[in-house]
Amino acid sequence: MSTTTTAPAFDVEVPGRDKLFIGGSWATPATDAMVDVISPSTEEVVTRVAEPSIADADAAVAAARKAFDEGPWPRMTMAERIEVCTRLADELEARLDTANRAWLWEAGAPVAHGEMINSGAGKMVWRYALEAAAKIELDDMRKTPSGEVLITREPVGTVLGILTYNGPVVLMGMKVIPGLLAGCTFVIKPAPESPLTSRIVSEAIEAAGFPEGVISVLAAGTEVTQHLVGHEGIDMVHATAGTAIAKDIVHRTADRLARTALELGGKSPAIVLDDADIDQVLETLVGGACGFNGQVCVALSRVFVSRERYDEFVGKMADAYKAIKVGDPFDPETERGPLAVKRAVERCEHYVQTAIDEGAKVVAGGKRPEHLDKGYYYEPTLLRDVTNDMTVAREEVFGPVTAVIAYDSLDDAIAQANDTDFGLAASVYSGSSEKALEVARKIRSGGVAINLAGVCLTEPFGGVKQSGWGKECGLEGILEFMDIKQILLSGSYVDA
Repeated sequence: MSTTTTAPAFDVEVPGRDKLFIGGSWATPATDAMVDVISPSTEEVVTRVAEPSIADADAAVAAARKAFDEGPWPRMTMAERIEVCTRLADELEARLDTANRAWLWEAGAPVAHGEMINSGAGKMVWRYALEAAAKIELDDMRKTPSGEVLITREPVGTVLGILTYNGPVVLMGMKVIPGLLAGCTFVIKPAPESPLTSRIVSEAIEAAGFPEGVISVLAAGTEVTQHLVGHEGIDMVHATAGTAIAKDIVHRTADRLARTALELGGKSPAIVLDDADIDQVLETLVGGACGFNGQVCVALSRVFVSRERYDEFVGKMADAYKAIKVGDPFDPETERGPLAVKRAVERCEHYVQTAIDEGAKVVAGGKRPEHLDKGYYYEPTLLRDVTNDMTVAREEVFGPVTAVIAYDSLDDAIAQANDTDFGLAASVYSGSSEKALEVARKIRSGGVAINLAGVCLTEPFGGVKQSGWGKECGLEGILEFMDIKQILLSGSYVDA
């Protein structure tokens, strides 16, 4: 029996529907182009908003460039910037309920997920950044054997911050606020799938009272984004994106050697040791593998289990996946709503069929829910008999598709976990924390969790290999936006 998800009447007050936020205020767009906002739970158009053009992008870069070259923001003291960014944090927090509701409409994020990621983690991340900034010493006078040197930290310049639809609010704390604290000016480029949350964030920025030109927000599509990436007026591109997009960013910034920081995708492993309690493992692994429908860069999409416990583990994890309630994201009881975009469902279908063709078996999910005839839904899917050379084990799905892979020895598990182009996150589960730590040290990844899933968002986080470079969060996340300048006061080498 199929049912149709029926959303309530659209109930989000959207600021600036026919405007764009450029240089710190709402501006009339250069064109009259509008874009539909489609609810992923019903596939219906709920509203329309102005679509940014290349001319609007140029105006945003010009504003950021002028604000950095001539304006007060980069020249303020750290304490002064903290004061303004604290107001921004206050304004964001005052709008979190609205932002969570908007995110539900535009990306299908259930209310509980928005409250966890935005109201919980987001608030924690940007408040921690404000505390960390106060500890930064911008000037360091050093006495060397040959003389005195002043080491000073200065903002990189104008930054293009590329955000994703799976974290349009929390990324303000991970990426934008740290760069603002460093003294940079910003063109924030949310995903085109974030037309509502981006406007609510813009309203908070406006209310915070930044100097003119410091921040613009354009939820632009591919053409405008590529134009911004290649723009001569942009000094740094700080992006959260997929690996293919990151490679394009590197090509477009290469000629001018613009700074890049890239937080990219992953094919993150979870290694389950034989001494682990499977029931306890699943308490965090299920969420770590298919939370927000796997639309999370650190999703634990490859699970390694010994052959001795393989069938037992697969059976229990399959039962856990089958028990997940998929449905209307407006229903408080729903655990997984729709995926954010139609292409994500099609991508899941492609990878699952490819896995089947290559010899894997579906033990949970593997299809669109039979009880829903509308919306971008896909069941949490567990695959068994996957080998590490299969396509589904090599490429990021970015959907709720998890592969369980058998290992013959612990060394084999570590070798397979490291046999990937990616290196973003990982987890190790064991009854012995010492043994788990030993294994964690051998995994080549930007982060490893022990008997947990996920990463710490108040300390530096970033990937290795094709999962990117640079760091977000913590003190290092602010320093990522700064250059080090040496001012020689005495003792030049030419006098030696």
